[in-house]
Amino acid sequence: NRDFHVSFNEDELKDGTAYYNYHETSFPEVEGPGISAFCKDDGGTVYHTYSSYGRGLDMFIATYHLLDIVAKGRDEQDLPYSMAWIRHHDNYDNPEDGGSFH
Repeated sequence: NRDFHVSFNEDELKDGTAYYNYHETSFPEVEGPGISAFCKDDGGTVYHTYSSYGRGLDMFIATYHLLDIVAKGRDEQDLPYSMAWIRHHDNYDNPEDGGSFH
């Protein structure tokens, strides 16, 4: 994940030097969303053929397709960052994680 710039250390998070989505930026979490594709040729050489980050991943998140057709849409404007609504299945009411979003 570090090689493809989707994992960040505490210093990068603290001073806003995380390199994500092809530029240096502040980032709210130690792991960011990203996807990469690779191809291996007949000789065994592996090529990195594709990467996408941030909003470029929307097509892979089926929930967004559903949210985009409802009245309030994604309703992310009051969140600290666009994907702050995501929670692990057992972490919806964790007070250390900002509580629950309903």
